[in-house]
Amino acid sequence: MIHHNQKVVVSNLRISLMPAMGMDGGVRPTGLNETASTVSAAALEDACDGLARTKPHLSAKRRLYWTQLLAIAVLIAGLVWAARQAPGVTFGAAYFVLFVLFGAAILIRLVAAASLSPTLSRLAAPERFPTYTILCPLYREANVAHDLVTALSRLDYPTAALDIRLLVEADDIDTIAAAQSAAAEKPHIEVVIIPPCAPRTKPKALNVGLAEARGSFVCVYDAEDRPHPQQLRAALAAFEQGGERLACVQAPLSIDNAGASWISRQFAAEYAIQFREMLPLLARLELPLPLGGTSNHFQTDVLRQVGGWDPYNVTEDADLGYRLARAGYRSDVIGPPTMEEAPVTLNAWLKQRTRWIKGHLQTWLVLMRDPVGCARQMGLAAFISMQLVFATGLVAAFAHGPLALILLTALLSPYDLLTASDFVLAISGYCVAIFAALTACALSGSLSHAWAAPTMPLYWPLASIAAYCALFELFFRPHYWSKTAHGISARPSLVS
Repeated sequence: MIHHNQKVVVSNLRISLMPAMGMDGGVRPTGLNETASTVSAAALEDACDGLARTKPHLSAKRRLYWTQLLAIAVLIAGLVWAARQAPGVTFGAAYFVLFVLFGAAILIRLVAAASLSPTLSRLAAPERFPTYTILCPLYREANVAHDLVTALSRLDYPTAALDIRLLVEADDIDTIAAAQSAAAEKPHIEVVIIPPCAPRTKPKALNVGLAEARGSFVCVYDAEDRPHPQQLRAALAAFEQGGERLACVQAPLSIDNAGASWISRQFAAEYAIQFREMLPLLARLELPLPLGGTSNHFQTDVLRQVGGWDPYNVTEDADLGYRLARAGYRSDVIGPPTMEEAPVTLNAWLKQRTRWIKGHLQTWLVLMRDPVGCARQMGLAAFISMQLVFATGLVAAFAHGPLALILLTALLSPYDLLTASDFVLAISGYCVAIFAALTACALSGSLSHAWAAPTMPLYWPLASIAAYCALFELFFRPHYWSKTAHGISARPSLVS
């Protein structure tokens, strides 16, 4: 058993619980650089279960409430009964509801794509820059640790006002060594070593970093990230003019290895549509943002107030965006992007997308534990937006594969299996998505999205494979985090 006055450390780059005790009762590592620090057992416990303990109704630790199971059972039973009693009316009503929902989702995407208004950001230039904490969770990232530190060294922000924390698992010896080497002689960068314990997730590591963050503002970067040098100053300016309700600003994520494969090219177009068109539209309407997993900037006090990240949700970003809205806060977007690396193989993409869809299912189930209360907290417009943008996206992930098969069958069949309106809706969805990819070229400055656009209808059905894998994992491995490997494909070189 680990007592709360102990600290779990790595000694000589080996996991150890029994090194020599220091004057303060903590454990003194004998083999770590001065850039490394350790985590107390109490802080680790809070990082793992703080949200589940203090706000259990907002935590994904528990998958389903019995009331949700009852509601699902009643809904299924009601649909079966109605289908037997009046099959024509039942299927007609279900068809109408789905048609309206998908039509509304397509319309929202069309409006976002037609806006063609790039996000412009002013840059803060205060006399005294506030301390800014940067949290960088690293796991099996020894090959990119130096690149990350090089990218962070290019930030246009006073070094004395930076509090950078590289969050590394204690059993990841290679990454610890690489992180310590990269952080050597950089007093503003600290390597925080986290004892291995469940859940083994990124949000748990972020909570550890948040506990001792010194900054008034905090942001998250992934191991492969290359943020624009002026991103922090743009975020600071947004907070200065955004008012007290502005809790978070999201920078756009762009892909710099789009040419590596067909999958990476489709991924890049998908990101461009999401971060250059959809999120800016939601921000302009002051609706909740399903945040990206990186390059989001927070007011530290507000982030702590809402409970930090949910370590049991494998898409902690989207969950946090909606949790901020439920607490009465809003999110916005800024212009300076972060360059990221996309998966280049179908297998890597499938594992990552399975985790994303599983996390979105977790998030939606948490939001729907008390739909009336959730709508009251975030506002009716925000609640409807969440269903149209977030929930409809989930349904689409499950439906793309079967719908593609149905459409192909209908096109080849001599019989009228679908109505004209069905074909109009399907073609409209494809055309709007292609239009969105093309307009994203103008916003991101990358022609790769244009090359991806014509074959998007072949890409979407792959999401259904990930969706059904995610549903399986939701019940049998709900908190399993499938790690995406980085540093796989060639990217533009960094100059330190």
